[in-house]
Amino acid sequence: MLKGAISALVLPFKNGEIDEEAYREFIEWQIEQGIDGLVPCGTTGESATLTHEEHERAIKICIEQTKKRVPVIAGCGSNNTAEAIRLTQFAKKAGADCGLLISPYYNKPTQEGIFQHYSAVSKEASFPFLVYNVPGRTGSNITSDTMARLYHQIPDMIGVKEATGNLVQISNILEKTDKDFILLSGDDSTVLPTLALGGKGTISVTSNILPKKVHGLCKAWEDGNFKEAQRLHFYLEPLNRAMFIESNPIPVKTALALMGKVDGELRLPLCHMQESTLAVLKKVMQDMKLI
Repeated sequence: MLKGAISALVLPFKNGEIDEEAYREFIEWQIEQGIDGLVPCGTTGESATLTHEEHERAIKICIEQTKKRVPVIAGCGSNNTAEAIRLTQFAKKAGADCGLLISPYYNKPTQEGIFQHYSAVSKEASFPFLVYNVPGRTGSNITSDTMARLYHQIPDMIGVKEATGNLVQISNILEKTDKDFILLSGDDSTVLPTLALGGKGTISVTSNILPKKVHGLCKAWEDGNFKEAQRLHFYLEPLNRAMFIESNPIPVKTALALMGKVDGELRLPLCHMQESTLAVLKKVMQDMKLI
């Protein structure tokens, strides 16, 4: 079962190309630090600017380097249903443990269109997947009723990365599903309250930087050590906020560059941080003794 701290991996670039050596080293460090799972080719991995070849290569490298030590949840969503089917079929063939499929962005489909999109992927690919609900990126929200319908009517749909930060919606989803439903927080500031409602963990941006701490928060909750989980929640909050002072993954990639983990190279239309927000990020990292 997918649970705990799962990193939405950054994808290092060097001179416009995937930096395979840095990527493999980063994956290895994540596993050494106790991460519970990895997501290649999500938003944090700049998937929107990858070619088809690069997308497949990034997933392959992650699967190869991980060697089944932790689950690999391959990002394989698209606003084009046929493309989502192709990417999901590839993730299955490559040996990922499941897929992560963002709801169709830009198109703004109805709730029925969202349901039919995932039904078509399941029918053609037949591979377990998590829905990724992030209205701030897609322009449409998957309601709790639609989420429950997807879960109860599509066997391949095993859960959701819920990135609304809306605890009422999270509660409603969990109320309308069952104990096997895998609800993972997609918003770093709501990991603890999501766990308290019955969520299984998080697909995290912050865990790129502090995998051991985010894992520790989830593990403390699982072990019934609620005070430690609360302590880690508040410890991580300044960094959680800093990760979104500019569009993700600009701050997290910049932070990792400051730590010497990856190059800070981004692909347009993403660009380097403004001096004012960079100063805020550096101050948070200095206060936490990360740099």
